[in-house]
Amino acid sequence: MKISKKQWINAAWIIGIILILFTPVGFHARVFVGRLLSTSAAVLKTELQLPVENYDWQLVDVTGNEFNFENTKGKVVLVNFWATWCPPCVAEMPSLQDLYDDYNDRVVFMFVAKDKVDKVFAFMAKKGYTLPVYYSKSEAPSMLTSKTIPTTYVINKAGKIIIAETGVADWNSDKTRKILDQLLAE
Repeated sequence: MKISKKQWINAAWIIGIILILFTPVGFHARVFVGRLLSTSAAVLKTELQLPVENYDWQLVDVTGNEFNFENTKGKVVLVNFWATWCPPCVAEMPSLQDLYDDYNDRVVFMFVAKDKVDKVFAFMAKKGYTLPVYYSKSEAPSMLTSKTIPTTYVINKAGKIIIAETGVADWNSDKTRKILDQLLAE
């Protein structure tokens, strides 16, 4: 039985789909595509810039040190919810690391992991990331919740959410840097 050209093409498509869905090749392909398609985060319209009303949120970092979200009041804060198994999360990490490298002493960065400590520790070490990773010990404020990851919030000094971005974003863009510089100058 001779296999037609159409059957070969269909077989190639099926194998490609299986590779993308069920192997690490697919994970890396989704990360690559996410980076290619990422754009800068957008500032929320003024009427959608709601304040964080509850700062009662207890967290712990990867070394076991406790952190109280209350300590971020009056500061510019970037909160990112992520996981190592999430291709869009992994895709935006290099741009977040670059932003952190330049703003870490002026902006409070909080990377809240939805993953196991050992996996996060291994991922961060493998990639050489120095981002401050936390785990929730209590529920996050209702204004900072999303069913989707990655989700990133930028909060101004007055406690208003200025950016609420879900999905991959290029955080190391000129646009984002201008926004952070404006927030820091307020």
